[in-house]
Amino acid sequence: MMMRAILIASAVFALAACGEREQTLGKVKQDATPFSGTGKAYAAPGWKQGDKTSWEQQLKTRAQSGQNDYSKAP
Repeated sequence: MMMRAILIASAVFALAACGEREQTLGKVKQDATPFSGTGKAYAAPGWKQGDKTSWEQQLKTRAQSGQNDYSKAP
């Protein structure tokens, strides 16, 4: 009788471990747009804070001249 209770309890615990709860973060809130800036301390030359086209152009320039190793190769 005791062995049967232990087997049932272990089966219940084993099956309970198989379940998975849904993992959601809920709504993601973004305080401000990325191109709005943080102030003049981190502003790159040529970039105007709050101007989306200036932001996109700065990202393209950085990707081509600053982070592209193929353009740096001799």
